Amino acid sequence: MPYRSMTVKELARMLGADARRLERMAQRGEIPCQKVGGELRFNRAEITEWLQQNMGSMTGNHLAEVDAGMTAERQKPQSEALVRPLLRPEAVTAQLNSRGKNSLLRELVALAGRTGLVYDDQALLEALMAREEMCSTAIDGGIAIPHPRRPLPYEIADSVLVVAKAGGGVVFGAPDGKLTDLFFLTASQDDVHHLHILARLCRMFHDDGWVERLRACQMSDEMIDLLIEREAEVIAQSA
Repeated sequence: MPYRSMTVKELARMLGADARRLERMAQRGEIPCQKVGGELRFNRAEITEWLQQNMGSMTGNHLAEVDAGMTAERQKPQSEALVRPLLRPEAVTAQLNSRGKNSLLRELVALAGRTGLVYDDQALLEALMAREEMCSTAIDGGIAIPHPRRPLPYEIADSVLVVAKAGGGVVFGAPDGKLTDLFFLTASQDDVHHLHILARLCRMFHDDGWVERLRACQMSDEMIDLLIEREAEVIAQSA
């Protein structure tokens, strides 16, 4: 999808948000924008970057708005599962061995490679590392969502999701300064699907009890069952 400028109404539709709230955010400098001929304009590439950096700290209600907006943007039903179709046993593990950030990213990419959906492992790894150098993808609660800054239309065959747990935790640059032990690597071929997956995952994380249950899993099939169960709950909340 080309990185063009959007009006406030187009952005509101994409994010499922109230246009007046977005205008106030723009006036306060809380969202990237420019004025063209006296009208607010939002560059799609800048909005994509802003969303990637801010979804982890959004409230559950705002994430639900983004989820709904992305659903409408992609012309999909509200009942669509995003995470469940991406879950593959070979890319889910409760036993990551790495203890450093770069080695952990390599291990996650190797898991992604097992799906057969990655054409260029090195390109995916470099994209993940470049994103982490810019800003850590770790969020509060011991969770990180490593992902490229841009879609990867040529490096992967389809959207990829890796879910993994590192027993002792890893220093990953989390805002709360704590170790990170739950990792959700995701990469897509287009920006809207990518952002939609991020929004859905972040919505799923807004249940501390569920996160702890996931953290307690010892087997990949247990993790998959919990992820499917939690996404179904989130979808039901949107009905």
